[in-house]
Amino acid sequence: MAPKDDKKQGGGFLASIVSSFANLGNVVNGLMGYEGLEVVNPEGGTEDAEAEAQRGRWRQEDRDSYWKMMHKYIGSDVTSMVTLPVMIFEPLTILQRMAELMEYSHLLDLADECEDPYLRLVYTSSWAISMYYACQRTWKPFNPILGETYELTNHGGIKFIAEQISHHPPISAAHAENEHFAYDITSKLKTKFLGNSLDVYPLGRTRVTLKRDGVVLDLVPPATKVNNLIFGRTWVDSPGEMIMTNLTTGDKVVLYFQPCGWFGAGRYEVDGYVYNAAEEPKILITGKWNESMNYQPCDLEGEPLPGSEQKEVWRVADVPENDKFQFTYFAHKINSFETAPRKLLASDSRLRPDRYALEKGDLSKSGSEKNRLEEKQRAEKRNREAQGHQFTPRWFDITSEISPTPWGDLEVCRYNGKYSEYRASVDSSDSIEEVDVSSTEFNPWQYGNSVSE
Repeated sequence: MAPKDDKKQGGGFLASIVSSFANLGNVVNGLMGYEGLEVVNPEGGTEDAEAEAQRGRWRQEDRDSYWKMMHKYIGSDVTSMVTLPVMIFEPLTILQRMAELMEYSHLLDLADECEDPYLRLVYTSSWAISMYYACQRTWKPFNPILGETYELTNHGGIKFIAEQISHHPPISAAHAENEHFAYDITSKLKTKFLGNSLDVYPLGRTRVTLKRDGVVLDLVPPATKVNNLIFGRTWVDSPGEMIMTNLTTGDKVVLYFQPCGWFGAGRYEVDGYVYNAAEEPKILITGKWNESMNYQPCDLEGEPLPGSEQKEVWRVADVPENDKFQFTYFAHKINSFETAPRKLLASDSRLRPDRYALEKGDLSKSGSEKNRLEEKQRAEKRNREAQGHQFTPRWFDITSEISPTPWGDLEVCRYNGKYSEYRASVDSSDSIEEVDVSSTEFNPWQYGNSVSE
């Protein structure tokens, strides 16, 4: 498994990924009105696209109606321009999805305690890969309302805060911290609708600071492709490379997410190396992002060192059987109030009535509440603009720093520290009356309908 030049450079390898993945798809020619539409069966070959097209979660009448609405957007970024039915949603918001990355935060604790700079990257990159198990869920999370937040406590000593800081374009920011690390992300998803699939580009910046030595890590994940949106069983793949760079030393880890080939060949597989600053391979990493990751010291040719053993660094935790939304136990905890702090912000995602109604199985109420919130958001925007006001995030500052990404430039948001001050004040106060937070009305509004927290 010697590292090849095209792996180091990225171009040749990624070109082969695109070519391999393109060969997997097949077009539908037997469905009237949908000729030429690509349907991909991840478990089959190229001859069964028409049979696969008849599968999936959509009833035929819903599928036909949705296609009539969506086909005009082919080639467009549909991140926030299309109103979607709640039947394809899961009872989480994008802010809560961001918090799911904290499930295996103990790997960052281990990285901070680790003396070996290369093993440190094994821990941190495995932490980044752990999120992909949740990303394979095919339900769409709710887009956050402008000013919406999500707080997470009672997990690994972490205090996590996320905030929706822009609606058009949709931008979310989050900060998490415990005694070992600080995590900061600015996320601005970019999409391209392709008819029966959606390319999702993670236009964002992710930084992890390990506190003991002050090491700063930068993460660039691969793009994701959501297949069979309308026809066939929806599934997710992320072929490409993930790069995590130690900005302090120049060491890095480059991992390759293999594309799904015919009959599922290569699906879920990840492999790559930890490199020193001179780009010499030091540790071989292999595994599957839906199962486990392993590592082994290697020589300069990328071959395992004689006498060394492969060791497991991460394994996915047990998950509930036959869960309706494919939630992990941690995803259920994210929705619960046992991970909520004292005096939960009224803007918290847990309190959204549309999300809660969907969680309880009431699709009709969920849809009506979703429409009500979206209309209220539009009305607030009109009122704010009529007064010449601008929305101001509460827990993050929008800076003038521009960060380049493989998919475009990003305006970086910076955590302003005010949440830490607020939370410390609340947690140390004895005068705060304990209330049933589940009965708190969802209130992200900052103009015309704001309440003091």
